[in-house]
Amino acid sequence: MTQAEIKLCSLLLQEHFGEIVEKIGVHLIRTGSQPLRVIAHDTGTSLDQVKKALCVLVQHNLVSYQVHKRGVVEYEAQCSRVLRMLRYPRYIYTTKTLYSDTGELIVEELLLNGKLTMSAVVKKVADRLTETMEDGKTMDYAEVSNTFVRLADTHFVQRCPSVPTTENSDPGPPPPAPTLVINEKDMYLVPKLSLIGKGKRRRSSDEDAAGEPKAKRPKHTTDNKEPIPDDGIYWQANLDRFHQHFRDQAIVSAVANRMDQTSSEIVRTMLRMSEITTSSSAPFTQPLSSNEIFRSLPVGYNIAKQVLDQYLTLLADDPLQFVGKSGDSGGGMYVINLHKALASLATATLESVVQERFGSRCARIFRLVLQKKHLEQKQVEDFAMIPAKEAKDMLYKMLSENFISLQVGCQ
Repeated sequence: MTQAEIKLCSLLLQEHFGEIVEKIGVHLIRTGSQPLRVIAHDTGTSLDQVKKALCVLVQHNLVSYQVHKRGVVEYEAQCSRVLRMLRYPRYIYTTKTLYSDTGELIVEELLLNGKLTMSAVVKKVADRLTETMEDGKTMDYAEVSNTFVRLADTHFVQRCPSVPTTENSDPGPPPPAPTLVINEKDMYLVPKLSLIGKGKRRRSSDEDAAGEPKAKRPKHTTDNKEPIPDDGIYWQANLDRFHQHFRDQAIVSAVANRMDQTSSEIVRTMLRMSEITTSSSAPFTQPLSSNEIFRSLPVGYNIAKQVLDQYLTLLADDPLQFVGKSGDSGGGMYVINLHKALASLATATLESVVQERFGSRCARIFRLVLQKKHLEQKQVEDFAMIPAKEAKDMLYKMLSENFISLQVGCQ
């Protein structure tokens, strides 16, 4: 990890969690995995403070732990996860555009707290929404719960791994650290909760003055509270699903720029149909028939089946190959070539960077090298139709900036 990345991680941890957590987190980033007592010794921090800091980092998935054969528990920082904190505002805004204010606050609470039970999220969000409503209006728990279910159904939130019940019932000595597991089938399974109630507003200052002191009031109510119905089932934001959504949006925009709005809407429909069934790392989406795509187009989108087939044929024949044909059943089976699409997007970005920094002629040379993989200087001059002296200067500029590399051939 570069020094700039470590400095950025340090600033992010300090801004979100304070100096002690930042000190422990950066120490683990620099040194790798270490046991508790070594962390406390190397950082000059008390064991109690180190434990609290590690609890915060583990709660937010910024540190993982592993039990070694000797029974020693070592903690390791998840650097990439720390850097993703920069994208928290984008995750929240994306949820707002897809699931309105309720979905926005659900994801915000999960990101702020790391992990929460569904019942706790619903109550917190209902209270926050009630605060913004007019007097006399409140947000129903059921409405927030429905939005939470929709987020789970589309995989934007997921269950956290938990301690298996067999581990709890083992009569032997407890392990040095619990082993957390989760069944893939249960990862998006929402517990059946009957959350009845409405959001509450904060007490006004007049009510606080007339009533009991704030510190005493909760003590009278905690004993009568009912047990939490989903105790032990914690949820977290699925950041990989957000990145998958960003990727899909980039593919749709690229198709719209290259062809037209109708083509992009067809590709958007195909991606939406495959968003749950296709892994984010898969090279292709699941094959979809022309008939399935036609039935799944947005309501009110007036496009005939024959026109759809023509668009799909055009997309499949396009040199960029964002869409591929995988069969003829069901009116034709089509897939989105995800890896090819991402490679094309990355190439277009590189070409635009080269053109902006070195000019259009350099971009022409760079594009040639990308296409041909290897070219001699004389071939570059001939193919790009650029004088030898200019081509040599341009190649040197890009070579010095590491945009291209020099390979010595064997005689």
